[in-house]
Amino acid sequence: DQLQKQLISSGKSYLPFLNRNTLKTGLYVLEAGAEDKQQPHELDEVYYIISGKANLRVEDDVFPVTTGSVVFVKAGAFHKFEDITEELQTLVFFSQAQP
Repeated sequence: DQLQKQLISSGKSYLPFLNRNTLKTGLYVLEAGAEDKQQPHELDEVYYIISGKANLRVEDDVFPVTTGSVVFVKAGAFHKFEDITEELQTLVFFSQAQP
């Protein structure tokens, strides 16, 4: 709840909350119907879907995601959430190790 309040007060869709030598973690929230504007990252990442419903496009593949889904995205891969039909709340885990 505290992280959600911080994210709302920031006016942004992403709130980093852990930054260690080996791992970065954040909360990423997109409203229903929102456009996900993220670009490919230099680090591997894992999404854990806290709540919501959408599709996640990774390169040419599309995966439906909903509460409890876990998806790995390799470094440099084009990816974005699409067709967000319910507010999407995700935990994002970035590996700090270079692939």
